Amino acid sequence: MKVVLTQDVKDLGKKGELVNVADGYGKNFLIPRKLAVIADNAAMSELKNRETAKQYHIAMDKKKATEEAAVLEGKTLRISASAGQNGKLFGSVTTKEIAEKIMQQFSVEVDKKKITCDDIRSYGQYTCTVKLYQGITATLYVVVGE
Repeated sequence: MKVVLTQDVKDLGKKGELVNVADGYGKNFLIPRKLAVIADNAAMSELKNRETAKQYHIAMDKKKATEEAAVLEGKTLRISASAGQNGKLFGSVTTKEIAEKIMQQFSVEVDKKKITCDDIRSYGQYTCTVKLYQGITATLYVVVGE
């Protein structure tokens, strides 16, 4: 019997998947507990619509990430910080500060966890990588000065 899962079921599948199960398992366990519904035309149509919507949202997220990558790629971000002798900073420039500056200068919202950069503890130019989506990254230059 074919059923569409309405919740994740261990060792069977995730929510929204079409699976083939034994008749007794489907009728006596999955359907009464509302873990699945019989795969009739209405359920199959809903499954297809949900999958189409999911693919659309993924495509839109990729498009947005590609546009943001084009905005950020190769750009220079200037950050001012106070330092002691020999240009060594008091503390360091964090990815949180870099994310805030990206939002201010380029109007692109980036999660601080998606920014990879060497430790910035002195004046100079650094190269940072911003991961915007799976497989879509942008290289950004950070210049730290007074």
